Amino acid sequence: MARPSRAGVPGDVSPGSGTGSGLNLPNLITLGRILLVPMIVWAIASNQMTVAFVLFVVAGVSDAVDGFLAKHFDMATDLGAMLDPIADKALLVSIYVALGITGDIPRWLVILVVSRDLMIVGAMILSGLLDNPMPVKPLMVSKLNTVAQVSFAALVLASLGFGFKAGPYDAILMGLVTVFTLLSISFYLVEWIRHLGTTESM
Repeated sequence: MARPSRAGVPGDVSPGSGTGSGLNLPNLITLGRILLVPMIVWAIASNQMTVAFVLFVVAGVSDAVDGFLAKHFDMATDLGAMLDPIADKALLVSIYVALGITGDIPRWLVILVVSRDLMIVGAMILSGLLDNPMPVKPLMVSKLNTVAQVSFAALVLASLGFGFKAGPYDAILMGLVTVFTLLSISFYLVEWIRHLGTTESM
């Protein structure tokens, strides 16, 4: 869950005040979520799927908590705005790769999900190298894609951990992940080309 950044007010050192780069409670929670990533991967690799599911739920709750604190208690920072999407992507990509390696989800889906993120990051880096940085603006289809990815991962981990049949919901969610991922790639590609074309014509 992305959080808005807020420059700190000079001299304001109250616990709830936003700062440009300092560590505060939401940022510490986000760092904790990043530290959960290798633990979840270990649990999946060790076939401890119940543990992996519980840790995944904890990570999801921490995402909601740090976003709530940052938004409602004036604790948003530039550091948090950078760390939060990194934590989310590290968590999802790592889980998908781990489940792909164990054969619990199709590897073509893992390749699709990871390739989408690599393409977006690559486009951002290329824009920067061309001295034409592109602002990061999450699209609605990207948010829907994240919801589908999280839901599918949670369902797979829960079904493996608690031994119940996930069908047909796993197939439905996998289809949604596929469609939203492809749409997301298309929309971001159009936005990137439009951005480069607009700035070059100025």
